[in-house]
Amino acid sequence: MDEKRPDENQGQIPPVEETPSHFIRMKTFSFIMLVFTVILLTAGVTVFALTFGDEKAVVVNSPERSEFDKLYSAYDQIENEYYEDVESETLVNGAINGMIEALGDPYSDYMNEKEAAQFIEGISSSFEGIGAEIQERNGYVGIVSPIKNSPAEKAGILPNDLIIEVDGKSIQGFSSSEAVMLIRGEKGTKVTLTIRRGENSQPIEIEIVRDEIPIETVYAEMNDDKVAHIQITSFSEKTYDELIAAIEDMEKQGMKAMVLDVRQNPGGLLKSALDISNLFIEEGKTLFEVQAKGQEPEVYKATGGEKVEVPVTLLIDGGSASASEILAGAVSESGNVQLVGEKTFGKGTVQTANDMKDGSNLKFTTAKWLTPDGNWIHEKGIEPDIKVDYPEYASLPALDPSIELKDGTISDQVQAAEKMLKALGYEVGKVDGVFEEQMEEAVKSFQEDEKLKVNGVLTGDSTYAVMTALREKIEKDDPMLHEAEKFILKEAE
Repeated sequence: MDEKRPDENQGQIPPVEETPSHFIRMKTFSFIMLVFTVILLTAGVTVFALTFGDEKAVVVNSPERSEFDKLYSAYDQIENEYYEDVESETLVNGAINGMIEALGDPYSDYMNEKEAAQFIEGISSSFEGIGAEIQERNGYVGIVSPIKNSPAEKAGILPNDLIIEVDGKSIQGFSSSEAVMLIRGEKGTKVTLTIRRGENSQPIEIEIVRDEIPIETVYAEMNDDKVAHIQITSFSEKTYDELIAAIEDMEKQGMKAMVLDVRQNPGGLLKSALDISNLFIEEGKTLFEVQAKGQEPEVYKATGGEKVEVPVTLLIDGGSASASEILAGAVSESGNVQLVGEKTFGKGTVQTANDMKDGSNLKFTTAKWLTPDGNWIHEKGIEPDIKVDYPEYASLPALDPSIELKDGTISDQVQAAEKMLKALGYEVGKVDGVFEEQMEEAVKSFQEDEKLKVNGVLTGDSTYAVMTALREKIEKDDPMLHEAEKFILKEAE
């Protein structure tokens, strides 16, 4: 029976011929099959169009990102119209590099697969190269600091040196990663860096023999007054364990006080810096803060566990950067540890390294960090409580061993050599950049003392010997260390 609405007229309904029920099922099935067939045909046409049709068909499955229209257009033009074949990977990598460079941030970087592997290698294990932390700034690659006992340090490389060329190739405009690819190499091979030290100095060439840069990052020794000098050269995966072992060794030797030293330490892993900071700060006090874009600062607090009980002071200088500054800020503001030396480098940002599917890596700044008191030290650095400067001879420009400095030579190199030999205790006469008789006699005396060929000419092995002797003198005299030891010994009494 058919039902109608109550308000509809119900007239006589003509008889309806009954149809067998199985016929009705066949008709419904046919309809469903027809719809299914249409769907399959439509899908087939779409696939064919996407595969063999006009390139515009690709847009069907592309997300609507109008900001990339110009990029796609440029890519298509270069790929289709450039006079030579260009690999798509090269163009894509170049586009990513361009975006990173547009940030104007020397700490953000795009690394291809090979560069990314070297980056990971450098913070997790030993590697082969010259052993120096570098940074790109304003189109130039400069030295943050050389690693202790590295070929770079032994060759006389200093913080703030600008690398102009690598093996005669200009690297102006290179990123840090691109420069590293040229500077690193197999142990025993040579690389020549052309560096400039100071704004008005002439560039000089320094040949460095690459070596294996050791994993060891902590060095400890005890003086006669039982003040331990513990130097941390970088913050790697094993630095905390190395430091614990060094502290235990110093305790066995009767340590009364500690001078912790992060001079020339360019930084490293954040976790390592925090674990080490925790050794010197009371549980519950702030280690540092991290502030990401549009978020409130995330505060990291000291936890319980092992703590250093003896009085401590911390040595810093212009080569102390990043993780070294996190440690310095933490122990100074939350641990009441006195800082001795010079103002630190001034890096107050945090980078995150994100792996890409092809093994490349996008490392960029994701946050800024603040000291426990909320200070942002970026491009400002941390001032020491007790300021002690390096002696003038510690920042003299390196000498070029390939040049002969002899009687009659007039140059800035001669003046630097005069200052070096004078600092080493030799009578060089007037320091004026003119190589005269008294300077020649000073060179001969030095060569005799060092058991070198005595000819009064400063070049080759003689030049290397002068720079080595000066470096050893800097380490031996070390006014910053002596001041720190004197201060902390009083605290221990």
